[in-house]
Amino acid sequence: MLNEEFLGAGAFPDLLPRPRGELSGRLLAALRGPAESLAWPDSDAVAAATSEDFDLALYCCYELHYGGLDGVDEEWEWEPGLLGFRALLERRLEAELRALVGPVEVGPDEVVTELHRLAGSGGGRSLSGWLSEQGTFDQLREVFVHRSAYQLKEADPHTWAVPRLSGSAKATLFEIQYGEYGEGDGDAMHSSLFAEAMECIGLDTRPNAYLDRIPGLTLRSTNLISFFGLHRRLRGALVGHLALFEMTSVGPMSRYAEAVNRLGLPARARRFYEVHIEADVAHAELAAGGLVGGLVKAEPLVAGDVVFGARALQEVEAGVTEMILSAFESGASSLLPGPAIPG
Repeated sequence: MLNEEFLGAGAFPDLLPRPRGELSGRLLAALRGPAESLAWPDSDAVAAATSEDFDLALYCCYELHYGGLDGVDEEWEWEPGLLGFRALLERRLEAELRALVGPVEVGPDEVVTELHRLAGSGGGRSLSGWLSEQGTFDQLREVFVHRSAYQLKEADPHTWAVPRLSGSAKATLFEIQYGEYGEGDGDAMHSSLFAEAMECIGLDTRPNAYLDRIPGLTLRSTNLISFFGLHRRLRGALVGHLALFEMTSVGPMSRYAEAVNRLGLPARARRFYEVHIEADVAHAELAAGGLVGGLVKAEPLVAGDVVFGARALQEVEAGVTEMILSAFESGASSLLPGPAIPG
């Protein structure tokens, strides 16, 4: 049982989540105070932690590099002891991802073909298909809650790659990201459009407002991108992740739009999906050609990393989909237990 000192006795700031074990407990307790050198869990504790505890702790570490966490001293972002703790978490994450993906043996000339193969393979069951055909309003809201961990900062994790690329790959990535950020219009940024869709169905649009309810496996789907993005050595994996993301977006986004329409929700709730349907047709071609093609031409040694990133996306997302659909099919909630979501 978790020691009570790690639970914080309900004293956490407004939007800090409840701990799920020793790792997240120690981290969240520390983040309540000033940034300082502290004793952190060791590698044995990291290895023994449950996935819920582990992924929440790593997610909170990464959030310090984005918009921060509510009430947390910004000096924590670069506190050396915390960075060392994060490194232990990342070693476990990478080991689990590589075990999940398996060996990657692909040459530079085969990378784009392999990405097209992955894009055409389907990657398992379709959550968007379920929602478009039979999903309920409450199930759609739950999916919005799951996706909020990433979509409210959509594009940001992939943007870490911009200073790490060069030539045509860099230029192509910037073109893709320019679209993701609304081509200079803040209201048209994809993250803004997702917040608008959330608002339409009565959800809180503050970042991490539902962190207590989001399962660790969903958090891992975001941790995956942050991990790739924050490590220059994994720039190929980040590019592979983005490329497959763009190459497989149009179909699911169309089905989510159908679900929103079938449930009679306002047109504003569909805008997020409709924009993706239009933009990602072009983005898919850019991602496979100029981005991936440009990168492996300039840096053929990262070919395997590109495929690793794409396969990691597919495997982790398949796990998230299976978790959510299994809950829906059994008539249960796909979210962690907690207070009812208003609306």
